[in-house]
Amino acid sequence: MKTKLYFAAIMFLGMMGVSNAQAQNPECMTNLSIFSEHAKVKNYEAAYEPWKKTYETCPQLNNAIYVYGERILNDKIEKSSGAEKEGYINDLMGLYDNKLKHFASKTSPGETMVDKAMVKYDNKMADDSEMYSMLSEAFTKDRENFTNPKALYLYFSSLVDLHDAGKKELQEVFDVYDEVTGKIEEENEKYTDKIAQLLPKEEAGTLTSKEKRSLKVANSYSENYGKIAGSIDSKLGKLADCENLIPLYEKSFEEKKGDVKWVKGAVGRMYSKECTEDPMFKKLVEVQAQLAPSADTYVYLGSLKKSSGDTNGAVADYNKALELETDSKKKSNIAYKIATSYTRSSRSTARSYAQKAIDANPANGRAYLLIASLYAGSANECGSTPFEKRAIYWKAAEMARQAGRVDPALSGRASQAAASYNAKAPTKEMIFSAGMAGQSVSFSCWVGGSVKVPSL
Repeated sequence: MKTKLYFAAIMFLGMMGVSNAQAQNPECMTNLSIFSEHAKVKNYEAAYEPWKKTYETCPQLNNAIYVYGERILNDKIEKSSGAEKEGYINDLMGLYDNKLKHFASKTSPGETMVDKAMVKYDNKMADDSEMYSMLSEAFTKDRENFTNPKALYLYFSSLVDLHDAGKKELQEVFDVYDEVTGKIEEENEKYTDKIAQLLPKEEAGTLTSKEKRSLKVANSYSENYGKIAGSIDSKLGKLADCENLIPLYEKSFEEKKGDVKWVKGAVGRMYSKECTEDPMFKKLVEVQAQLAPSADTYVYLGSLKKSSGDTNGAVADYNKALELETDSKKKSNIAYKIATSYTRSSRSTARSYAQKAIDANPANGRAYLLIASLYAGSANECGSTPFEKRAIYWKAAEMARQAGRVDPALSGRASQAAASYNAKAPTKEMIFSAGMAGQSVSFSCWVGGSVKVPSL
């Protein structure tokens, strides 16, 4: 029987990077096969003993020891208490260290530190100070591999709690916020790029089974990053309001005005929070223009000119920003920034820049959401009858849904917006009374185009 299991283990695990030296141990190979089969069907109780023997005797045999070992020990932790539970927790912490030691190609220092921090968090073994310290070290030492959405949130959340307790300065909160949100955007971009590649094939019905799985994974991860980003913004809350930002920057200006990173962060934050009419914003923009003139600088200069009534000067600066930027995603973000500055003064101009953002980066879901809100805000301008005026909400809902398709990180907001717009569109009774089911409604206002009325 053991001979059969031994050869079964070799055949089944031969392609999984088995250590040649330890593979010569028949007992290890047999136990490896046994615990793997049990763990695959989630029979962790039966898997524990053969797994433990393999782990202790042949820790370099196969990465399955660590993949399944994590699940086995988590099961033990969940089902135990007291000293026994603490023992299993320590075993799991050691497992992460040994995986990094024996299978460094399968993990990283950052992942290991994050995994250990999450074990402490999940088992209420660390306060805010320790949690922040552990995650800060992981992020600083191995930012590339710090991708766990939950850990990214806890890194920031624990810092805000420390600030609320008077233990951390507000500037540190902003610095970490920039780092964490930047990381989330980077990770989400990887998935939205994949989605942008696959959506046309999905719409054409030509996705392979492998591509369907890839699209599903990309949608799931992007959606998770979106939820975490929303939670982080909620956690930051009023700390980033103008009433907090302006005094902070006034206090630090003389000391920090030569720090390009600080100046850029301050300008960007004041711009996003619409603190642009305060004199401090102008001072910061002028300093940024001297220290590091860039495409973004022209966006901020344009906003200053727009606020002072120099519309032509503002347009010139905005277009200069788009001309200077060569990176498509950055160009898209700039066009989106410009679009937001026109939402109150010129919806058609705002849409034009939002469309430029989409042209530069088809995965810019925020631009679709912006266009949706512009359409919805024009209901009274588009149409001569109540039915025609309300029909614009169908067009707004279409744009909102597209935002969620191209960037699942926005799916929550997109779905909520689409539902809100659909609720304002003509009801089934109105469609029936107007005899418009399945027909099209054209818009003669700035929106243009048409929308098809749903069939009853």
